[in-house]
Amino acid sequence: MEREGRAGGAASGELVTIGEFARLSRLSAKALRRYDELGLLRPALVDPVNGYRYYDPAQVEGARLVAWLRRIGMPLNRIGRVVALDAGAAAVEIRAYWARVEAETAARRDLAMYLVDHLSAEGGTMSRMPDNAENKGSSGSAGSAGSVGALAIRCAALTDIGVVRTVNQDAAFAGPRLLAVADGFGEGGAEASAAAIEALKPSTWGRDGALSAADLLNALEDTADSAARAVRDAVAPCEAPDGSGTTLTAMLWTGSRLGLVHIGDSRAYLLRGGELFRITHDHSLVQSMIDDGSLSPEEASSHPGPALLLKALVGEAWPAAVAVACRPDVRLQEVLVGDRYLLCSDGLSAVVDTADLRTAVVAADDPEEAVRRLVGLAREAGGPDNVACAVADVVVE
Repeated sequence: MEREGRAGGAASGELVTIGEFARLSRLSAKALRRYDELGLLRPALVDPVNGYRYYDPAQVEGARLVAWLRRIGMPLNRIGRVVALDAGAAAVEIRAYWARVEAETAARRDLAMYLVDHLSAEGGTMSRMPDNAENKGSSGSAGSAGSVGALAIRCAALTDIGVVRTVNQDAAFAGPRLLAVADGFGEGGAEASAAAIEALKPSTWGRDGALSAADLLNALEDTADSAARAVRDAVAPCEAPDGSGTTLTAMLWTGSRLGLVHIGDSRAYLLRGGELFRITHDHSLVQSMIDDGSLSPEEASSHPGPALLLKALVGEAWPAAVAVACRPDVRLQEVLVGDRYLLCSDGLSAVVDTADLRTAVVAADDPEEAVRRLVGLAREAGGPDNVACAVADVVVE
């Protein structure tokens, strides 16, 4: 046991033993030794003869911060980065961490509620989805129609470099079974966005037979994992692969439902009954500030800070626990004849307000006209970023 007492010699004042510091900081001596070993909280002095640890009382605030961060579940390696920052930067880092936790919790909540509703409706038996016949449309062509059962989608996609950028890192795709947009960033952004969408194209789940809702959700998870691996492979040659990645918002057609895969701040909207609804939730710092009430939607449109993403597909291979928390959202979307879906990157949604988006989507006679109108609106607004958009109509075969 290390003795109680005091020791002199610190420039900032009298040092205290680990026992006294444990009392002041409300941390156990065992925890303090552990944090010393990890480099999170070094003693001010270690006696070279007996190895006793002595702390400066001025370290109490830092020790309490470490304890509080542990209470919210922050991993020790991330705590090490936070405590090394100044107060303002540490606050931003903590907000970003907690927003990611809330986003993951919300995704699990939505899935849990879906399963509760589904099992309640089916009396505990997973229903079988209608058989999905082979598509007759040509994959990948704008304006193609995919015939699947009684319903089909008619779709188009378009990307634009914008007015300011010199490289287009956005990607978009519209085919009889897939609608997708991706917004790349970093050195390998263009490769990342293209790889994410390309990884979804071979998806043929549901084509060869009926799938239950549970099977569809599992297939969506597998699809999201494939996209994540494809992005890592695509940006691996970059000098800093962990700084490159992409958002991804995609919808896969099953014949009676759309499976949604979403990560980042690209968006999906549904036009139904003349109203335009956003059906995705941005994984961004600004959105987290809106969620916790510290920023209004009106203030968010002019927020001066950078577009910091809380979740995206990136080149970094994360530890398992982090990778699970950063997986894309997946869910099933029921469709009705007459629905019109819009997927877009923030090069459109960040510069064109929702009312103007709705007007353009409503006024267009078909998806091809819609994507042209939308890209035109982004350019009229200054075109500060690349633009990607895809539009699909649900029609009777």
